[in-house]
Amino acid sequence: MRRLVILLLLSLTICFSSFAQTVRVGILNGPSCVPLAQMMNKKSNYSFSQYADPQALLPKLLKKEVDCGFLPVNVAAKVYNSSSKALVLLAVSGNGNIKLITSDASVKQFSDLIGKTLYVAGQGATPDYITRYLLAQNDIKTEGKDGIELSFSVPTPQLAAQLISGKIAYVVVPEPFSTVALSKSDKVIAAIDYQEEYRLYKGANADFPLTVLVATREFAENAGDSLDKFLKDYEKSYKWTLKHAVQAGNICEENNLGLAADIVTKAIPVSNYVYIPAQEARANIEDFLKILLDFSPESVGGKLPEADFYYAKTNP
Repeated sequence: MRRLVILLLLSLTICFSSFAQTVRVGILNGPSCVPLAQMMNKKSNYSFSQYADPQALLPKLLKKEVDCGFLPVNVAAKVYNSSSKALVLLAVSGNGNIKLITSDASVKQFSDLIGKTLYVAGQGATPDYITRYLLAQNDIKTEGKDGIELSFSVPTPQLAAQLISGKIAYVVVPEPFSTVALSKSDKVIAAIDYQEEYRLYKGANADFPLTVLVATREFAENAGDSLDKFLKDYEKSYKWTLKHAVQAGNICEENNLGLAADIVTKAIPVSNYVYIPAQEARANIEDFLKILLDFSPESVGGKLPEADFYYAKTNP
């Protein structure tokens, strides 16, 4: 009897410690953290640390000082391939929200830009690769008089201001930068939506993922119910954010997440926030990573990740 009591108490202790485990979440200042607004506004077993960019967050994940975090999908794949499968992809948190914006109302399609210079946010980043892919699908070169020249000479935070001032004319940016430009000038329009353009070639249900939620493999394999609870809470927070854009904007500004409240509020409806568990998202992720492999194999670590890159719930 005494042995049974001891075993029962031990099992209860393990159970309660699992539920009480603090999940350390690394967030990037900017749009990817917006769906966490509700979670950050509540007392919980989650601790949040902020980072300026993926390069600042990655070492914390690899050193296991952070359990979960948000990364561009190709960065997550590259780290998986180059660091002994150190990361596991939990879910897609943001699909394509990239747009071509301009004050030139005559632009309806890519061919209208032949002979022009297109300023793109971030060389070697997703806007660069997806632009090259879409231009290739339209049989448009990225050099020469009969093509479209791509320029990466303007830092991403300055693109909207230079477009509004007339220093540049055609810009490719993700949210919330397009919302910033549209909100500050009634002359700026979103001429081409990349997600819609992508579906012309990949199918009506195709999406290209931009941002994913990842975890260290050690945490994913040992956290048990703590991780599954975190994912459920994140999904609830994401849904709440879509319904309460004003409140979410205020929370983001109050927590100094790098975005003004009014911009967050305006950007939420067009930012394509989603919650798609890894197994459900795998086909779309692989389709997109194959595109990146064609243009820049090193951007994803030289190959597609294996099946164990995609998290499967411990209690399906």
